[in-house]
Amino acid sequence: MKTSILHDPKGSIDSLSALRAACTALPGVDAAAQQQIAYREAELTKPAGSLGRLEELTRWLGGWQKRARPQLEQVQILIFAGNHGVVRQGVSPWPQDVTAQMVQNFETGGAAINQLARVADARLRVVPVLGLASTADFTTAPAMTESAFLEAVRTGYDAVPRECDLLCLGEMGIGNTTAASALAAGLFGGVGADWAGRGTGLDAPGVAHKARVIDAALAFHKAEMAAAQDASEAGSGNAKSFDTVTPASVEQRADSHDTAPDVESGVAGVAGFDPLEVARRLGGYELAALLGAALAARHYGIPVLLDGFVCTAAVAPLARLAAGGLDHTRLSHCSAEAGHARLAEKLDLVALLDLGLRLGEASGAALAVPLLRAAVACHNGMATFAQAAVSSRT
Repeated sequence: MKTSILHDPKGSIDSLSALRAACTALPGVDAAAQQQIAYREAELTKPAGSLGRLEELTRWLGGWQKRARPQLEQVQILIFAGNHGVVRQGVSPWPQDVTAQMVQNFETGGAAINQLARVADARLRVVPVLGLASTADFTTAPAMTESAFLEAVRTGYDAVPRECDLLCLGEMGIGNTTAASALAAGLFGGVGADWAGRGTGLDAPGVAHKARVIDAALAFHKAEMAAAQDASEAGSGNAKSFDTVTPASVEQRADSHDTAPDVESGVAGVAGFDPLEVARRLGGYELAALLGAALAARHYGIPVLLDGFVCTAAVAPLARLAAGGLDHTRLSHCSAEAGHARLAEKLDLVALLDLGLRLGEASGAALAVPLLRAAVACHNGMATFAQAAVSSRT
């Protein structure tokens, strides 16, 4: 039975420092299982490497499942839902009560993800985080208190079943692409215009307004996010280095917003910003739960399929906190949301699918499950050269 390194997640993740420790004490992949998979691949009745990325996906699945013959008997889709105070700034054309209405739609089987989960032969669970209480408007206050942020992380952690072959993560929350864009800027640099997209249907003026709201949030929280990193630098030795702007360049940009620079020269998102404080101040309850779920999956040895932009942004702090922090994940698809391809590049994630989706709710992750099933079926079901009496390459 797979067990967590945290014997009691609820009791252990009780502070940002404890969460930071959990995000850096990450178990690795089972290299022996991956080697066994590679040996079998070499004996199957096909030219070496001819199944392309399907072969890599099989090694990835088996390595994290710790199985030489990976399986997908228990696939779990988790959707975390949350509300955002920043919607008061007019960043979405939809009212906030749509979040609760869509949760009800998921629960009664009427959403796209319900149909896709059936096709994928996956269990589906929807978790309204903190009862769909709204975060604060992060242009004027931190989105979450420390205690509420940690509770949301624990909610995501505890939602992951320990006996699971594959976890698919998704979200629902009116206004959460604004939070994801702000989070991406806080983690990787840039201004609002570098990351803001259409979300649930904004027009061009709406996207421009959304970018200004993000800039206001970045400016409001800049000093505190930098100070939090100063306080935690002693434990940041294994954090991955990303191409981000420096604290000096942030100060140079702080007084001038005449132009929208590229992502490497923005007002925020420097290496001097603490990733967890960025997530607390600029994220949301469902994003925090996604972070907790991805962390639990790593501790339990469960491979994870990420969904779109919001999901990818939510788990990105793991990559900032530890080298290889997202090695147990694969990106299911590249969203049509403006910032997703850029964020995926920052995280060295290559999408399995590119279908122009921007729905969220784990739709892309669910669509990728049959692809993984095909990879596993080929690896486990094909005959070897010896079994099929086929001459191997000389």
